[in-house]
Amino acid sequence: MTTVHRDLDPAPSAFEGERMMAPQPKPAGRRIRRIRGGLTPYSLLTPAIIVLALITGWPLIQLIVTSFQEFGRAQVFGAPPEWVWFENYANVLTDPVFYAVLLRTLAFSAACVVLTMVFGTLIALMMMRLPKGFRILLSVGMLLAWAMPALTATVVWGWMFDTAYGVVNYILVNWFGMEEFFQHSWLIDPLSFFLVAGIIIVWGAVPFVAFTLYAGLTQVPDEVLEAAQLDGAGGFKRFRLIIFPYLKPIFLIVTILQIIWDLRVFTQIFALQDIGGIRALTNTLGVYIYQTSIAGGDFGQGGAIAVITAILLMSISIYYVRQVTKEEEP
Repeated sequence: MTTVHRDLDPAPSAFEGERMMAPQPKPAGRRIRRIRGGLTPYSLLTPAIIVLALITGWPLIQLIVTSFQEFGRAQVFGAPPEWVWFENYANVLTDPVFYAVLLRTLAFSAACVVLTMVFGTLIALMMMRLPKGFRILLSVGMLLAWAMPALTATVVWGWMFDTAYGVVNYILVNWFGMEEFFQHSWLIDPLSFFLVAGIIIVWGAVPFVAFTLYAGLTQVPDEVLEAAQLDGAGGFKRFRLIIFPYLKPIFLIVTILQIIWDLRVFTQIFALQDIGGIRALTNTLGVYIYQTSIAGGDFGQGGAIAVITAILLMSISIYYVRQVTKEEEP
């Protein structure tokens, strides 16, 4: 960059009176970041945020208020509630049953999330290689599984694992000769109960993961994959070094959604318990909140459990997002 300084001795230059000078640094100070697009994005989001705040914000405030009150069946019918402040929270956090249910829920949810992501990823990769006809057939089958209501799916799978008339027991006994499974009760034992519940939850959640990842896989450049294959990279290495970095935001969003959904699962567990499970040994957080508040009549303590669960969900989601963003930082 050339600038003219009349008060300095002229330096050798093609033009008389010019001096070669380096660009002057900008004065240090706080840079004002301009909002890309101005206020238009915020004005477009404002109506949706207001509606969302009215729909979810007010019930959430009511839940928090109820968690600080002695709110039972009498209060449902008009009796004024009594403020007990943190007594409900103290009762929950000193109850060993709550911690047993919490650990059971975390372990079960972690297993469901891992299996759902693994099977969903494998199916999405398989859909990329299938011919068009088979891919459409597989997509229709997954759509039917995804569209089936959770209660209907639980009833169907409960019939398949039925003690006397279940298809699973019939196949194991008559096809494979496993006589120990004759009229075997899958729902009495907690481990086999959660095995059945896990099958139902994963079966219903895999289509969402598979379709989402398949949509992302179609955006991965083919030339990049071909170049890696020519360089000798195998399938697993191409997935780890090329596909996963491309789809990392999608994996993050889908995993967080699966964590939230599996931690608050209710219908499948509650319905299986009605079919033949033992509630005290198979309760998860969703069923435990329902039994404490609705069935038990202690809405205040149920609200405290719900608030603690919401804080737990938020903490897990925030921690997972922070871990991923740390890995992406240079």
